Amino acid sequence: MALEMRDRCERCETATLTVDGPARICTYECSFCVPCADAMGDVCPNCGGELAPRPRRALA
Repeated sequence: MALEMRDRCERCETATLTVDGPARICTYECSFCVPCADAMGDVCPNCGGELAPRPRRALA
């Protein structure tokens, strides 16, 4: 099962999250840009879980 690679930050909705760029994600696949994740202390506002670096997908 593959991760859903969302392309927008769920907090600011302006940051574009590319599949090969940095982003933070929780276990429910909520996705945030790095500045927003840092501002939230790496805690997901939706589930309270930890925001961790999202794995990058290799571009084929």
